[in-house]
Amino acid sequence: MIKLIASDIDGTLIKDSTPDLYPEMVQTIKELKEKGILFSAASGRQYESVRNVFREVADDIVYIVENGAHIRYRNENISVTPMKREYVEEIIRMLRPYYGSCETVISTPNGSLVESNNREFIDLITYGYHNTFRRVKDVLAEDAQIIKIAVYQKNSIRELGESMFIPAWKNRVKACMAGEEWVDFMDLSVDKGNGLKLLQKHFGIAKEETMAFGDNNNDVGMMLAAGESYAVENAVEEVKKAAGRICPGYNEKGVYKIIKNLL
Repeated sequence: MIKLIASDIDGTLIKDSTPDLYPEMVQTIKELKEKGILFSAASGRQYESVRNVFREVADDIVYIVENGAHIRYRNENISVTPMKREYVEEIIRMLRPYYGSCETVISTPNGSLVESNNREFIDLITYGYHNTFRRVKDVLAEDAQIIKIAVYQKNSIRELGESMFIPAWKNRVKACMAGEEWVDFMDLSVDKGNGLKLLQKHFGIAKEETMAFGDNNNDVGMMLAAGESYAVENAVEEVKKAAGRICPGYNEKGVYKIIKNLL
C-alpha cells in the first residue's frame, strides 16, 4: 500500500521552468488526498515557485524544496538547513567572474536574492519560475540565512558544472546538476532523498510505502529512498540506474499515468 508519493517537477512532471500543472494531475492529487495518500512536490525550486505550480491544491501537499534544504507542510516549516557562511562567501566569489555568461539565485527560507541586471534572466525567474526574490547589489552584504546557491547558464551549464563547479566543491557541500541549465550548492547533508526520509519519519511511513519519480542527478537520493521508484524516459543515465523502473516522460504525462493506474 503506497502512502507517500514524491515527484520531481522540472523535466519529470512538467517541462523545465514552466509555471503550470496540467488539470489531470491536479484532479489526481485531489483523489490521492481522498484516499489518504500524501503527495510531495520535490524540487530544486524555492517554496513560493512550487506552491504556485500546485496552487489549486497548495495546502493538500507537502513540499521538499531547495533540493531538501527547505521542507514545509500546511504553511509550517518541518525543516530548514542553512549553508555554512564561509562556504557561501567562497562559492559566490568563485561564481562572480562568470557573471555575464552565468547568473545566480541565492535562496533563503523567505525567498531569493539576485544580483543580476540581466532582463532576460529576471523575466525567466519572474514569469517562468514565479520566484519571490529581491534584487541586491551585493548578496554578501545582506544579513540572510542562505540555504542554497543556484547558478544558471542558458541552454546548458553541464560542461562548466561537471568540469569545474561540482568537482571544486564536491567534498565540502552538496553540489549537483539540477536540470540542464542549473547547478545547485547546498549543505552537505541536503538531498531530496534525505528530505524524503525525513517525511517518512515525520508521518510514520515506511520506505516500502513510498513511491518516487525523477529525471536528474539531484533525484538519485530520492530514487534510493523509495520502495517503488521511477525514472522518466528522458532521465539521465545515473537516475535510470538508481530507479527501479522507467516510465514515460512529462510530454506523455508519465507520472500521472503511473499514479492513475495505482488509484
